[in-house]
Amino acid sequence: MTAGGSGGLKSEAGGQGSGREAAPSVSPPVDSSPAVRIVVADDHPVARAGFAALLDTQPDFTVVGTACDGAEAVRICRELSPDVVLMDVRMPGMDGIEATRQLAGSALGGPRILILTTFDLDEYVYDALRAGASGFLLKDVTAERLFDAVRVIAAGDALLAPAVTRRLISEFALLHPKPDAPSVAALAALTPRETQVLRLVAEGLSNPEIAARLVVTEETVKTHVSRVLSKLALRDRTQAVVMAYESGLVVPRSGR
Repeated sequence: MTAGGSGGLKSEAGGQGSGREAAPSVSPPVDSSPAVRIVVADDHPVARAGFAALLDTQPDFTVVGTACDGAEAVRICRELSPDVVLMDVRMPGMDGIEATRQLAGSALGGPRILILTTFDLDEYVYDALRAGASGFLLKDVTAERLFDAVRVIAAGDALLAPAVTRRLISEFALLHPKPDAPSVAALAALTPRETQVLRLVAEGLSNPEIAARLVVTEETVKTHVSRVLSKLALRDRTQAVVMAYESGLVVPRSGR
């Protein structure tokens, strides 16, 4: 698919004379929201160029840079301050996990990381989620799914597809059955209701589903989720799910 090129063109008013004085033009209402600034990091040139060109077809996206490995991704992101990074998890030199850790793990103000992977059950992806990534997509994702995912991540939400993300986290949490001590200690800051909400988030319920389960308003659920993330110093729901499993709050169940 090739980009249409229309995103960089602006029409010029008054290009042809009509013989009459032109009436004052009124610009149509436009979305004043700034475009989502994106960096694409992938060691394969064709994939890197393809994702960048595809994203640039969207009027609300701007690809500000590309990187061939994790180190370059970190450098470019620190120079350009993108909103979202499309990050290949497996790259030579510094991989996507370490790059994610450096960009998202230490500061809440860093870019949102969307991991690209070839395999859905990939321990590299699990490690990237632990490092601060907000979600992941398979590389054969459709264009519309990719666009939706970038918009979700840019809005500050986690890309949690319960059937996929929870299966991945549960699968690899089984390999680390001992509760993580810092995670267990952090949970002590939560109220009983907040702990209950965190458990339901980890089980894959949406805010409306949690509200129905607890017989409260959706706004109340949003407040609880926000307080959970704040108290645990987590970026989004993805990290909340990881912590819930690693602390032992939610016990992974083997399908075998």
